[in-house]
Amino acid sequence: MCLLIGRAYGIPTVALRFFNVYGTRQALSNPYTGVLAIFASRLLNNRPPLIFEDGLQQRDFVSVYDIAQGCRLALEVPEAAGRVFNLGSGDHYTIKELADRMAAVMDKKGIEPEITGKYRMGDIRHCFADISQARAILGYQPRISFEQGLGELVAWLEGQEAEDRVAEASAELSARGLTV
Repeated sequence: MCLLIGRAYGIPTVALRFFNVYGTRQALSNPYTGVLAIFASRLLNNRPPLIFEDGLQQRDFVSVYDIAQGCRLALEVPEAAGRVFNLGSGDHYTIKELADRMAAVMDKKGIEPEITGKYRMGDIRHCFADISQARAILGYQPRISFEQGLGELVAWLEGQEAEDRVAEASAELSARGLTV
């Protein structure tokens, strides 16, 4: 819609698709925030991360710093106008792998994720970014590796408190018929 209005009125407009953004200062007690924050909240409360489906679905996780870089480039590069760009890391990980890595770096290796086998309506099996156009036109290059970003997130988590509200969110999804 923005691109349409931009074209119609001669307003330079860029559309950005953010993939799974993570970083410090995420809302840990909001069950609708990103999966890394949700898993962190569960682990901080010594509870297992809950994984939908079989845990083998894949996602692209991108540092908030790389998202900020992509936004800046979209504003500064004139050739960006009228285009859509995917902003992600270009890498992908399974949700099960993510839960295992979070537990390991948070020193909670004894807490195994719980794979529910349930499916959330509207979820897609795999979702990762093709960032080739952002690289070619914007000069976008993710700079924060997943390991580096995860390390920074975990360092920030030390001393944080999180209210685990996953049960409430799960009940709401179920009541609305959004989990099978």
